[in-house]
Amino acid sequence: MVRPVLHIAGMKRRLYLIAMSAALVLPATTVVAQEHHDNRKYEDRAHKDTHEWNNDEDQRYRRYLEEHHKKYHQFSKASKREQNDYWNWRHRRPER
Repeated sequence: MVRPVLHIAGMKRRLYLIAMSAALVLPATTVVAQEHHDNRKYEDRAHKDTHEWNNDEDQRYRRYLEEHHKKYHQFSKASKREQNDYWNWRHRRPER
């Protein structure tokens, strides 16, 4: 009778280890996914051009938000007005 209790305890321990491993690995994969979250093109109608959203553009966008004292949020979730403000800012600044 002691054997089934030990078997259940061993299974619980394995499930616990699997859950803890997943808890450690998932945040790291989420960060990597967020870095490459928005590789697409945006049409800038006011300036009659198109911008490819990549890591460089994301870094510029983060700089824009910092300079304007705004909390980071994805560009795709920004309002059209904020997106237009960003493109105006980008066209006024040379690429660095």
